[in-house]
This record gives sequence, structure tokens and C-alpha cells, in this order.
Amino acid sequence: MKTLNRRDFGLASALALAAAALPARFARADDMEVHIDNFVFQPAELAVKVGTTVTWTNRDDIPHTVVSAGKFRSKTLDTDDKFSFTFTAAGDYKYFCSLHPHMTGIIRVE
Repeated sequence: MKTLNRRDFGLASALALAAAALPARFARADDMEVHIDNFVFQPAELAVKVGTTVTWTNRDDIPHTVVSAGKFRSKTLDTDDKFSFTFTAAGDYKYFCSLHPHMTGIIRVE
């Protein structure tokens, strides 16, 4: 195992300080939740940062899906099943339930 000399220790300390000083926009995004309840996505509109993972949980007694055309598609979610997706690019992601197309939502990623 190599021990750090003064120059290496100074460089490591400077890098640690620089990382701590990064703006908040480079920090890890928080995870968010959307609940499916009474044939509604709640919240129906959600704004998140790039890197956020959103998890949908089906709280209905009826199966549902979460589909964003060309972006993501869940399996059929039974009661208490979950589906998660991590948003890696900015944009608006409209989604719906393929079993009940009147159920819609949008994730706005900044």
C-alpha cells in the first residue's frame, strides 16, 4: 500500500474541497414517487432534475401500466406493484396507462 506524501495529500485535499463546492445542480437528485389511486396518477404532473428516479406504485385493486411512448413501459402492475425509471435527459415525458388511456401524467425533467 502506498502512503501519501505531502504533495499527494495536498492534491487529494484540494480535490475533496472542490467536489464539496460543486453547485447543487450537480448533486444527486432525490427519488420521487407517483401513486396510482382511484384511476389517477398522483401527482399528475411532477418536475424533477436529471438523474431522478421516479417510482410508480399501484394502489388500486385494478391492474395498470405506465407507458411513455418510445421512452419506457412497465409490465402490468397489480395492487402494490411498483415500476421505477431513472430520467437521464431533460424534457417532458408524457405517460399514460395502456389499459385505461384516460389516465395520463407528465414528468418534466430539468
